[in-house]
Amino acid sequence: MAHIYIFSPSSAVRDKAAFRRGVKRLKAQGHEVEVDEAALASHMRFAGDDATRIAAISRAAASGANVALISRGGYGLTRILPALPYKQIAKAIDGGTQFVGLSDFTAFNQAVFAKTGRISWQGPALGGDFGTEQEPDDIMQACFDDLLLEQGEGTGWQLPKAEAERRVVVKDAPLWGGNLAVLTSLLGTPYFPPIKGGVLFFEDVGEHPYRVERMLTQLLHAGVLAQQKAVLIGQFSNYKLVPTHDKGFKLATVVDWLRSQIKAPVLTGLPFGHVETKVLLPVGAKVDLVTEGRDALMVWGHI
Repeated sequence: MAHIYIFSPSSAVRDKAAFRRGVKRLKAQGHEVEVDEAALASHMRFAGDDATRIAAISRAAASGANVALISRGGYGLTRILPALPYKQIAKAIDGGTQFVGLSDFTAFNQAVFAKTGRISWQGPALGGDFGTEQEPDDIMQACFDDLLLEQGEGTGWQLPKAEAERRVVVKDAPLWGGNLAVLTSLLGTPYFPPIKGGVLFFEDVGEHPYRVERMLTQLLHAGVLAQQKAVLIGQFSNYKLVPTHDKGFKLATVVDWLRSQIKAPVLTGLPFGHVETKVLLPVGAKVDLVTEGRDALMVWGHI
């Protein structure tokens, strides 16, 4: 049984039924679930005003929980990054608390690594992953269970056939990334980790491929992409092409363009994003990445 602390550092929880289902489901799995006092707070589009959400993060860090899990993403973390209790967060991580979330939580992950060098996780959120009406995705659940049991040491996935010819071997490289829009918004700030020789992963939701390319162009022109040993493309979901306007421009077009711009291998199909099937990824951990045919394996060892 694990102690899981639920907190809301970003947008307000609108789907309270999913929130309740998530709490109930985690409790049914045998976990002790502690809900932050402001988890369901609401101020404009946020889960409470800035001070409320900063205090919630501080309480999560002081909880002693095995996992501090966000209720949802949305928006709100980038505006409070200067005020986060970084020393307290680092102490909590050193003491065994794993901070887990995705989407807007990318800002937390990157800032914590940039400011403290500590590892936190891109992974599920309470409502969207554990609060679904159907049972949680098997792969997501298994990865989360591995984290709780301190057994998760890597992940693997299958590449498209077109990517099977080039063998990729990357050793001892820091893994970093998350939501592409949030990541790009941090560029040029103290909260953007200056990582060279890393494995960069990203995903997004509701972003047309031309906007994805525009964000990648910004990272390219800033010199970020050329400094990486590998780029992993996760799942891009809930966008709509306009055939009469796009004229064949699609996500694959962006991937081909990216490969023409950098020497590092660009691998697709990473099972992570705003989708049901997602793995958990440790931001800041050193990883080994190897491909053999269509099989990709990324290992980070015990954390």
